[in-house]
Amino acid sequence: METNIARYREILIVPVRQCAEYNPKFGHKSEEGFSLSEFQSLYSGDSFYHWLGLDNPLMYSAHKVAGGITSVYRQIGIGCERLIREVFKDYLGHSDKDVKWSYTVPAGNGKIRTLSLDGGIILNKVTKADAKGRIDTWRKQVYRHLGIERDVATALNGIVFEIHQGYKSKDSKRQNADIANATNAYTNGYLPYVCPNR
Repeated sequence: METNIARYREILIVPVRQCAEYNPKFGHKSEEGFSLSEFQSLYSGDSFYHWLGLDNPLMYSAHKVAGGITSVYRQIGIGCERLIREVFKDYLGHSDKDVKWSYTVPAGNGKIRTLSLDGGIILNKVTKADAKGRIDTWRKQVYRHLGIERDVATALNGIVFEIHQGYKSKDSKRQNADIANATNAYTNGYLPYVCPNR
């Protein structure tokens, strides 16, 4: 168990460590972003920005912190997603493919976009007996609570999860994405489960 805890902690922290390397891009497409000296060269080259003092190193720090904070939350989400999948693999006997549920949608211009959720449990692939019993009990309670008909419940192949860290209740873009994910999961024979992690 101690070995798992150390491994799980590392899975969660690895993406967050990337935030230390974050450099703001200032609206440019540079992959690495701008260093302080590059920022000062860029902003001091603009007479208006220079006149207003926007080429000050404190402005660079503000941009680095603002973007870095956004990046921290994004990377925590990535770390949590990887962690959930690893726990499912360890405790349910699932493969990498089993724990990652995805679906495709048209993206315009004849292209296809693949969307994936944070984790999935395929009921008939749970190999650990104790886990199978706990999942069975839990899902039956959920089915009763949601009023899912017996015929529908027996047709469901598994459960897919979307976990939100710092979920904002009035985020309509996120809500619409959740509805689309849930609809696709349900029509593909999976019970969608959104976990707001606050």
